Amino acid sequence: MQVDIPEVFTELFQPSRYKCYYGGRGSAKSHSFATALLVEGAQTPLRILCGREVQLSIKDSVKQLLDDKIRLLGLQDFYTSIQNEIRGKNGTQFIFAGLGKLTSDQLKSIEGIDRCWIEEAQTISDNSMEILIPTIRKAGSEIWFSWNPRHASDPVDARFRGEIVPEEAIVRRVNYSDNPFFPEPLEKERRFDERATPTRYGHIWLGEYEPTAIGAIWDRLTIHQGRRGEAPTMDRIVVAVDPAISNEAKSDEHGIIVAGTGQDGRGYVLDDVSMNGSPKQWAERAIAAYDLHDADAIVIEVNQGGDMVRHTIESVRKNIRIVEVRATRGKHVRAEPISALYHMGLVSHIGVFTKLEDQMCQFTAGGFDGEGSPDRVDALVWAFTELMPRLTNKMEDDWDDDDGWDEYGQSAIGGY
Repeated sequence: MQVDIPEVFTELFQPSRYKCYYGGRGSAKSHSFATALLVEGAQTPLRILCGREVQLSIKDSVKQLLDDKIRLLGLQDFYTSIQNEIRGKNGTQFIFAGLGKLTSDQLKSIEGIDRCWIEEAQTISDNSMEILIPTIRKAGSEIWFSWNPRHASDPVDARFRGEIVPEEAIVRRVNYSDNPFFPEPLEKERRFDERATPTRYGHIWLGEYEPTAIGAIWDRLTIHQGRRGEAPTMDRIVVAVDPAISNEAKSDEHGIIVAGTGQDGRGYVLDDVSMNGSPKQWAERAIAAYDLHDADAIVIEVNQGGDMVRHTIESVRKNIRIVEVRATRGKHVRAEPISALYHMGLVSHIGVFTKLEDQMCQFTAGGFDGEGSPDRVDALVWAFTELMPRLTNKMEDDWDDDDGWDEYGQSAIGGY
């Protein structure tokens, strides 16, 4: 079968335990992976697992991309696409899964995997990596990773771009310049970003690590080190909401974070369901999260339109428990004690929350260094201020006492 893919991806057809391609937008990583797997599956019966860290529905997977490629390659008579899988006439099977929700036993139940493609691999957690790699153990099996790097501490980068790289690993950096089929509309976007957002251009288009805000009070390594695959038995769960002031097309998001405290006394981030939309829509989303996670309360900030926020929630459902919190200090002062909990190893994320974590790592002691408003982080702060008041209030008092710095000029939360 003759197919056209960028030359740099021809190694996908060579045997290797690991095939790792990282880089920026427009490099054709996903399209080339999909093409190569469909071609291999048409030639040889294969069981192919297409995974990612978080897959809430089949829409989150690469299934639509594979369906489109089947049509473009003229393989409609060979492959049959049904709701949650793709099957070939020779027995080839594509299955799709979110790794973050799978236990080792559940993953082991998917036996006989020949190829495993982890898309958006920058989000895969240590726990998922530790479960996945030894489970894909059939003779001749291969694990493929495609991603746009975020940080050197991300598990996929630490494993395949560190000082020691596994044997039988093809590791390649690819960018738009390696793609002879790079479309003109994307070229216009690239040139615009080069002029308009030069600080993020390298990450978006060249596969460089994300810029870290100077003085950020959270860092990715700390978040990753605390990450867990499953939550323990929970004592309390709350849904914290930081609604945007308006719901225009370019308005900030409504931050909606689900967090709790476990019986082990630690804090856990369980979900991020932040969204754009009308007041009624965010209230419905928050209440749905409240029901899904069997939460104790919805936490709202009352400084800006507090009565209206309460009314919005109660217009969707009356008699729901609402906890009102009021900001008496600036955003960065409220956030400092919560970031301290992370550095003390007292908070874990259950899975990967990319957009929340991006905002966290752009939050500095002087305020937010990103675009727009950090609504997800604000909701996170409100959640743990309510859940862990004894610790956060004490740290906030200590911070006020010494203005955040000791006599040596070090931050009160350990130099961050």
